[in-house]
Amino acid sequence: MAGRILVASRDGIYVLLFEGDVRLTLCTAVDGFLEKMFHDRQFKSVLVDLSRTDSIDSTSLGLLAKLSIKADKLFNYRPTLLSPRHDISRILFSMGFEDVFSIVEDPLEYEEQLEELPPSQISREELRKQVLEAHRSLMSMNESNRQAFQDLVETLESEGPLAIPRRCA
Repeated sequence: MAGRILVASRDGIYVLLFEGDVRLTLCTAVDGFLEKMFHDRQFKSVLVDLSRTDSIDSTSLGLLAKLSIKADKLFNYRPTLLSPRHDISRILFSMGFEDVFSIVEDPLEYEEQLEELPPSQISREELRKQVLEAHRSLMSMNESNRQAFQDLVETLESEGPLAIPRRCA
């Protein structure tokens, strides 16, 4: 299969999907995309998905190395490589990519991979603190929230450690 690279970005989150036979000829376009990404002030993360990659040449691997080194230098961030194919992963590990990327070898299956967080056992005082912190955060977002939650926050602040109004618990 001829190679292609699909990209997406939203709110500082970047995804690159390498498909087919990824070769030198695709690298110039990727290099330009990466430069725009590195200049994004909202940059948060980047994931490179190699799950559909049939083969990848050394130039493309070098581009991935550049991506990681520059992300570390500019953002103190280690990108993620999704590589569920054993042949591609073997190449990555043989070249030391695990030192510059977080490599995920398991394929993403979305809901099948999600696990429910078990409920925590915490004291009433800790619960009160969490409720208070959550509502202070809501209040800081806008005036409407400040007005809506002001009485509740004042109640939580004044009633001491064991006071949790019924509408919060």
